[in-house]
Amino acid sequence: QVQLDESGGGLVRPGVSVRLSCIASGSIFSRLSMAWFRQAPGEDNEAVSTISWADGSTYYADSVKGRFTISRDNNKDTLYLQMNNLEPEDTAVYYCAGSPEIMPTPTLTGYAYWGHGTQVTVSS
Repeated sequence: QVQLDESGGGLVRPGVSVRLSCIASGSIFSRLSMAWFRQAPGEDNEAVSTISWADGSTYYADSVKGRFTISRDNNKDTLYLQMNNLEPEDTAVYYCAGSPEIMPTPTLTGYAYWGHGTQVTVSS
C-alpha cells in the first residue's frame, strides 16, 4: 500500500512562486508514474501535470505550460510541482496521484493512489 502526503500549499499573491511536495510511503515510488491534479470549487478535477516512472517524460495542461514544472526525486520518494507566476485561476485543491502505468494519462483513469490534497489560494 502506498500513502501520499502533499504539502506546500497556502495563500499567496498573484505572481509569486510556490513549490508543492508529495511524499510517498512504501517502497514502490520509483515504479509509479505520478501526477498532479487540481480541483477548483464547482469545477471538475483537472490533470495539471504527469511524469512517467520509466523515462521521465512529462505532460502539462495548456493552462500551466511554461509556468509549472513537475519533477521527482526517487531517492527521497518525493514528487514536486514548482509553480511560478501564479494566477488567481490556479486557486484549487492540488492532489498528487500515483499509477503503475508506464505512460500516465491526463485523466483520472489508472491512478490507484491519491493524496488528501493541499489548498492553494492565489489572491491579492
